[in-house]
Amino acid sequence: MVNAELLKLAERFHGHICPFLVLGLRASEIAFEKLGLIKPGVYETISEDIVAIVEANNCFADGVQIATGCTLGNNSLVYIDLGKNAVTILKRYSGKGIRVYIDAERLDKYIPREARELFHKVVIERRGSREEAEKLNEIWREIGLKMATLPEEEFKITEVEVTEEIERAPIFESIRCSRCGELAMSTRVVYIEGKPYCLTCAGMGTNAVIGRGIVTGVRTPYRISKVEK
Repeated sequence: MVNAELLKLAERFHGHICPFLVLGLRASEIAFEKLGLIKPGVYETISEDIVAIVEANNCFADGVQIATGCTLGNNSLVYIDLGKNAVTILKRYSGKGIRVYIDAERLDKYIPREARELFHKVVIERRGSREEAEKLNEIWREIGLKMATLPEEEFKITEVEVTEEIERAPIFESIRCSRCGELAMSTRVVYIEGKPYCLTCAGMGTNAVIGRGIVTGVRTPYRISKVEK
């Protein structure tokens, strides 16, 4: 069962309580229990010793980050763009891990019709009023809190074997862009007529994580009107 303190942390981080946020907490908790792990501390996060792999960039992934301490910023969270609500937890080089997957269709019995209709109107169609959004939040929170005690039987839990080494974050040299003057990772710098430019100033696209997942060729969605040095 997900404890109240973790729920509060998740709510502050995510902005609200919803079913898949809490499912990310619960799935991570199950994986940790199966592996006999506790939430990573200073050593584990610095060494990137414990790794969490998520397969979708959604509410579920935020629950995983809060429950495991494996985040995008500490390089212990790996995002593989498969579009599934699943988390795999492993201890680096142990050779084994636990994957926990939740099938959304199995949750139908927990979600009333009113919640479905409001979700469709407010989130999918983007045409709900503020009052409807607040109503959805109330219902979503109530359903989400029930997910904290969801039994293991509702999840698909499997052991996995690590077949590919998971790279620790490398440290690259920083290069100063000749236009904006900002430092950028050397692997994200291009040279034009012998001068280094960041991808924004070069007007080039790059990879980005947006709502639908990992997309290539994305250009920086803003223009710097004045470069101050």
